Amino acid sequence: MIHRFLSFLYKKELYLRMGMAGVLLCLSFFFDERIAFFLSLAAMLLVGLPIFWQALRRLWQRELLDETFLMSIAAVGAFAIGEYTEGVAVMLFYLIGEQFEHRAVRKSKKVIRQLMSIHPDTAMVERDGEVVELPSDEVVLGDIILLRAGERAPTDCIVLSGCASLDASALTGESLPVEVKEGDSLSGGMLCLDGFLRLECTCLCAESASARILKLVSEAQNKKSKQETFITKFAHIYTPVVVACALLLATVMPLVFRQSFAQWIHTALVFLVVSCPCALLISVPLSFFGGIGGAASVGILFKGGNAFEALARAKVAVFDKTGTITTGTLQVREICPVPPASEDTLLSIAASAENLSSHPLAKAILTFAQTQNTPLFEVQQFSEKAGKGLLAQKDGKPIAVGNSYLMAELGIGVPAHLASAQVLVAEDGILLGGIFLADTARPGIGDAISQMKGLGIEKTMMLSGDRAAIVSAMAQSVGIDECVGDLLPADKYERLEMLMASKKGVIYVGDGINDAPSLARADVGIAMGGIGSDAAIEAADVVLTDDMPDKLPRAIKIARRTVKIARQNIVFALSVKFAVMILSLWGGVSGVMWLAVFADVGVSVLAILNAMRCLSAKGL
Repeated sequence: MIHRFLSFLYKKELYLRMGMAGVLLCLSFFFDERIAFFLSLAAMLLVGLPIFWQALRRLWQRELLDETFLMSIAAVGAFAIGEYTEGVAVMLFYLIGEQFEHRAVRKSKKVIRQLMSIHPDTAMVERDGEVVELPSDEVVLGDIILLRAGERAPTDCIVLSGCASLDASALTGESLPVEVKEGDSLSGGMLCLDGFLRLECTCLCAESASARILKLVSEAQNKKSKQETFITKFAHIYTPVVVACALLLATVMPLVFRQSFAQWIHTALVFLVVSCPCALLISVPLSFFGGIGGAASVGILFKGGNAFEALARAKVAVFDKTGTITTGTLQVREICPVPPASEDTLLSIAASAENLSSHPLAKAILTFAQTQNTPLFEVQQFSEKAGKGLLAQKDGKPIAVGNSYLMAELGIGVPAHLASAQVLVAEDGILLGGIFLADTARPGIGDAISQMKGLGIEKTMMLSGDRAAIVSAMAQSVGIDECVGDLLPADKYERLEMLMASKKGVIYVGDGINDAPSLARADVGIAMGGIGSDAAIEAADVVLTDDMPDKLPRAIKIARRTVKIARQNIVFALSVKFAVMILSLWGGVSGVMWLAVFADVGVSVLAILNAMRCLSAKGL
C-alpha cells in the first residue's frame, strides 16, 4: 500500500512537489539555522522520499551501487554535516535530470510506436457472402479483404478490383503515394489514402512485410554495440571503485592530514555525487536507440548498435549485380538481322517460338514484341533443349531459337559480331540474326555509388555470376572500380574473404538467397530491397525496405552520425566528471556541491539532449 501511494505521488504530483521543494529551499536562505533545517527537511521529504524508498528497495534486491543509492547517501550525508541546502539541491537537481531523461526516452519510443502502428488490429473480410470484422491474425490465404480510405492493409495482398493511392512511408520511408489498380500487389501496413479496394490475401499477417519490419526493429533494440557493452562493463567496475575511494576520503584522509572529519566527509560526498555514471548509462544506449528509430522511419532497418559501428568504419563496398545494381528485369537492347532478313521478321519468329516458353529471355522478347505490335503465329512441334534454346516448326520449316551452343549443335555458322548475342534465330538451317538483351541498371545507382565514394568508401567492387563482358560493361556504366564475372556463390564468398583480409571494413550489398553467405560473412551485410527475401533478411545486418539506391549513402551517414554522437557523450561525460573529481580531491571545490551536481545531473541532461539528435534522419 505504501509503495503504491508513493508511486502515485511520484508519478502524478512530481512537478508540484518539485516546485514546492524549490520554494522551501529558497525560503531557507532567509531564516536562521533552526528554521532553515525544518524548511530543508520538508523540502527533502517532498523530493527525496520516493528516491530513498527506491534505494532501499534496490538494496533489498542486492542492487547496491545504483544512482538512487549514491544520491541518497550524498543527501543524508549533507544533512549530517549541516549542509542542508546542498542536500536538498542534490535531490532536486537529480529529479530535474530524470525528467529530461524520461522525456528523451519517451520521444525515442514514440518513433518506435509509430512503426508499430503500421500493423492494424482488425480487418474487414468477406466471409460466406457477409462482411465481418476479424482480428488481423485470423485472416487466412485467399480471404477477400475490403480496404477503405483511412485504413491500413492487414497483410500482403493482390488487388482484385478498384484503384487507390497508398501511403507506404511507414514501410519504405518514401513520402510519395503509391498508385495501385487491379492486378497490382501491395504490402501489409500500407495506408489507403483514397478510393476503395477489394484485395485477396496472399500472405499470413505474421509473415507479411510489415510484420518482418516490426520484428527486425524489435530485435534490434536488444542487440548492443561495443560502446554500449563497454559502458555497462565499465560501470560495474567504476562505481564500486569510486564508492571505495569516497569511504577512504571520509575515514582515512582526516587521520592522514589531521583535519576535521566534516571537511573530508563533505569532500567524499562531492566525490560520490560526481561519480554517478548516469550520463553514460543513459545517453550512450539512447543514442543507438534513437538511431534505430530514426533510420527505421526512412526505411533503413539496423539490426542493432553493432551494425552502426561496422557500417561507420567500412571502407570497401562489394555489390552483387542482378537485382542489386540492376533491376533484375531483362530488356531487348538490340536486334541484328542477317540480310536479307528484316528486324520485324526476326522478332516475329523469335517471339512466336518463345511464346510457349517460361524462360526469362522468352518473357523479355515477348514483352518487347507486344510493345512493337509484332504479329505472332502458331508454331508446331515445340520442344526445349535445356541450357541451349528451343526447336519448333513453321509451315513445315524447322525453327531454332537459342544460344550459340544450339547453333553449333545444328551446324549453323554464327558470324563474330553475333557471337555474344543472348538469342540467335535460324529458319530452315539459315541464320536470320541475333537479339541482344541486357539487364538495366537500377535508377539512381550511379549517383548512390558516387556519394558513397564521397563519404570515404575507398574501393567499390562488383561480384556476379553473369558473363564477364556483361559485368564489366555494367560496372563501368555505374562507376564501380573493379568487377569479376562468371562466379558461383562459393566463388563470391572466397573473393569476399580475400577483401576482408585487408581489415578495412567490408560492406556487401546483395538481394537474394545466393547472396546470403556473403551477407553473413561481410563486416556489414546490406540487403537491398530484402524484405522479400527471408534468407537476405536473416543474413544481413542492415535491411533496406525498398530498392531505392539513395538509401545506401544515407545509411552510412546515419551510422556515422550515431556513432559520433555516442562517442561525444562518452568523452564529454568522463572529461567533466574526472575534472571535478580531481578538483574535489585538491580542495578546489571543497564546500561546494553545486558543481558536483552539475557534473552529474547537468552532464546527463546535456548528453541526453545530444543523443536525441539521432532521432531524426532528415537532411541526411
